Amino acid sequence: MKKNVLSRREFLKECGLLAGATAVATSFPWMTALSEENQKATDGEKLRVAVIGPGSRGRYHLNFLVRNPKVEVTWLCDVYQPSLDKALAIAPGAKTCKDYREVLDDPEVDAIYVVTPLDTHKQITVDAFEAGKHVFCEKSLSHNCADALEMYNAHLRTGKVFFVGQQRLYDPYYLEAIRMIEEGMFGPIEGIKTFWYRNADWRREVPSPELERLINWRLYREHSCGLMTELACHQVQLGTWIYKDIPETIMGSGAITFWKDGREVEDNVNVIYTYKDGRRVSFESIISNKFYGLEEQIMGHLGTVEPEKGKYYFEQTPPMPGFLRMINDLEKDIYGDLSFAGPSWDPEIARQNHGEFILGRKRPPRNDGSGYLNDAFVEASLTGKQPPMVAEEGYYATIMSLLGQQAIDEKRIIAFPEEFKIDYNYR
Repeated sequence: MKKNVLSRREFLKECGLLAGATAVATSFPWMTALSEENQKATDGEKLRVAVIGPGSRGRYHLNFLVRNPKVEVTWLCDVYQPSLDKALAIAPGAKTCKDYREVLDDPEVDAIYVVTPLDTHKQITVDAFEAGKHVFCEKSLSHNCADALEMYNAHLRTGKVFFVGQQRLYDPYYLEAIRMIEEGMFGPIEGIKTFWYRNADWRREVPSPELERLINWRLYREHSCGLMTELACHQVQLGTWIYKDIPETIMGSGAITFWKDGREVEDNVNVIYTYKDGRRVSFESIISNKFYGLEEQIMGHLGTVEPEKGKYYFEQTPPMPGFLRMINDLEKDIYGDLSFAGPSWDPEIARQNHGEFILGRKRPPRNDGSGYLNDAFVEASLTGKQPPMVAEEGYYATIMSLLGQQAIDEKRIIAFPEEFKIDYNYR
């Protein structure tokens, strides 16, 4: 049975981030931001943070920030007053405004969170870098590839810290799953199947009609690419993380099949990413049925790991007790010769394998690495040191999601464009 991670210190030790521990695994070099050395170097310091766009997701991050003793939330900025009012209840000492440029003009602000509609990310982020601020930008980076590349290049040009809201990079269950994969527990990874199913119209209540596109921006193409930029970006990122590469080709399909309510983004999509050796990552989302929820099934020759569920499974399980083997043998004797079934079907029937817990216990709800992600951004911003690969992983998660949407829109197989490739090297 695997050891439970009961504390942050124990978790950081497992990641090789405490004094005397081994070097950080190449699979997650961004964790260096949380190293014991970094944390000691920033003791007693304060990062002055502004949250631009404190809607539901912005307030989610805000709750982590106000609990961090190294953070002072100085500004809240939003064009929608009800969001500002709710955010002030969390950070009552913050100043408020409706124009983000007022925040950027304040020399006391060290870092900003960009948690606004997708189509506004690029301008705010680039302006913030040029103003000398560190930036945490929610995923996806943008709703087009050119803007995402401009944001990444602005980060390189200015040297400011850049994080993207890909919280799985700091999720203990995903980190341990990747470690197990790197150790060869499941053999070479041959395929990654990802899916995210919901049963909801994805709408939010609108107090008056003129606010429809402001509040429900995720449903309209001028602001969003829907399921690909809001959901897929989390899951397709596993392809780069595990394969340490980007796909060669992308194909996909999508449609509005159920929620025919005036939205402009698909409610049913399926995309396949193919890598140079033929291995694939698939993503599927349907938001009119939630039975299977969300998961990533990472499949090797020796086993499968499902990080969201917090479990792993081997292809070969330990021998079952004698009486169970006897029952199985009897069933095969009785039913094996019937035309509708038989032993030849056995391999194709889903395994009744309960698996093992990745961290030795059932995965708790609402434990997705966001706390570590926010803490890492704070530590990196205080030191001014960009952790390796965190911006690159966030960038490629966005690009892969957008290329998936392009494949859906154009109804063809597309090659990964050369102009959107960046320097990408773990080693």
